[in-house]
Amino acid sequence: MYMILSIIDPVALEIGPLSIRWYGVIIATGMLIGYLLADREATKKKLPKDVIPDLVMVTIISALICARLYYVIFEWSNYQDNLMDIFKVYEGGMAIHGGLIGAFLAGYIFCKVKGYSFFQLADIAAPSIILGQAIGRWGNFMNQEAHGGEVSRQFLESIMLPEFIIDQMNINGTYYHPTFLYESLWSIIGFIILLLIRPYLKIGETFLTYLIYYSVGRFFIEGMRTDSLMLTELLRVAQVISIVIIVVSIAMIVYRRFKQTHPKYRDVEGNYIIHSNGARHA
Repeated sequence: MYMILSIIDPVALEIGPLSIRWYGVIIATGMLIGYLLADREATKKKLPKDVIPDLVMVTIISALICARLYYVIFEWSNYQDNLMDIFKVYEGGMAIHGGLIGAFLAGYIFCKVKGYSFFQLADIAAPSIILGQAIGRWGNFMNQEAHGGEVSRQFLESIMLPEFIIDQMNINGTYYHPTFLYESLWSIIGFIILLLIRPYLKIGETFLTYLIYYSVGRFFIEGMRTDSLMLTELLRVAQVISIVIIVVSIAMIVYRRFKQTHPKYRDVEGNYIIHSNGARHA
């Protein structure tokens, strides 16, 4: 019989009545690293110094609100009698797809108002977003959530997981698939791929490739999870959204390749804007 060596406390620090949880710390860390990466890239592309700080401020607020609302909407039965629980985000319950929708809508509006190319800034941000997702999944690990179905300890040992992950996947005496880890690793690989191919893709295609890549992985990993948001008894929300994103993104790449003319990402410096007449302005 195996003994649990250590279960990680989800609370990182307590200051009087205030509890700072690892979930929030890790999410914030992912955001910070993503911001620094995008800001450095924007500087290399000779964009104004304030563009990424301003963009991040707008998109993060929108992303956090929408990530929570998205989750609450599909889990409304758990909140309708306890409305104050909606604000307990430190306990988990943030949907990535909701956050992405909020961030992209806010980013699009920001670009329209400020006169930037949405696709150029999205290309800059795409590696940062998927890296932030890779880091953020470890917040789920700390909360012992976003896991898959039951497995044996022997299975977890057979895939050579470190002891601290195996122990954390023991929830009330039952071991579970570390699907948080699968998605984190998938995202890290995606981060590396995006950095390598971005210079050679046309403006907008790095972002669209990110959407396709992440959605493919999310579709399969979501099928392993036990805590999915459900559209019906059989349809998982994240899988449906992933399919829609893949189809729309592929269609956009094809359309933009055949109907529009765009330079490669590496060939653009400064603010790139495509007007309806097809003229390029930097």
